[in-house]
Amino acid sequence: MSYVAENLLSGEKVTYEAHLHWGLFFNWRSLVTLTLWAWVRRATSEFAVTNRRVVVKIGLIQRQTLELNLQKVESIGVDQGFWGRLFGFGSLEVVGTGGTKEIFHDIAQPLAFRHAVQEATAAMGEVHAAAPTLGSAQPQPAATDDPVVRLEKARVMLEKGLITPDEFAQVRARILETM
Repeated sequence: MSYVAENLLSGEKVTYEAHLHWGLFFNWRSLVTLTLWAWVRRATSEFAVTNRRVVVKIGLIQRQTLELNLQKVESIGVDQGFWGRLFGFGSLEVVGTGGTKEIFHDIAQPLAFRHAVQEATAAMGEVHAAAPTLGSAQPQPAATDDPVVRLEKARVMLEKGLITPDEFAQVRARILETM
């Protein structure tokens, strides 16, 4: 079982997974070790976006992990040179609030990873906008006043696994209360 699967929280679902790029097999270290180094590195690296966090695990014996709540993600930077753009790989720079800054190299399709983080963050923001704050009797205003649009957005988020059925039921109840 993978590190990401073992460490999912209740109600948390993986929305996107990335891997190291196959170009990893074509460098001097891989050639010297007959690709063993590249195979181990690729097999022991996991990059995932869930409906709540960004989870990265690298390494077998010496393990490096990053588990960052989506609310704490400040930015995701992508660095791709000429060859990276041509063959679909690059480096990710994950910046969190409070100065957390981690760089991961040789990621396959780094723009897709960044897009997945942005979508998950936006979806999480929509759920929080639809939820009332603690101690408040009034629901917070959503991005749109049309309850049909708000309900459709919540349904899509449920289908994508970005919210749980319980969260969908809460959002639906709040939307119906405002009608």
